[in-house]
Amino acid sequence: MSFGSFSSFDEFLAMGKHALFVWTAYGICLSVLVINVALPVLARRRYLQQEARRLRRERAK
Repeated sequence: MSFGSFSSFDEFLAMGKHALFVWTAYGICLSVLVINVALPVLARRRYLQQEARRLRRERAK
């Protein structure tokens, strides 16, 4: 299996001694992407629950 300019998978993971920087950057990027998806989903769920409670209160009057 070819890893581009790396001769082994271990060397690929080490990223030429820059692994800490590279994998931290990937981790931060992935975290931002997850947050950008999760927050609107959670906000929508919260909004729908609030609207359902409001409608139940209005019907009870």
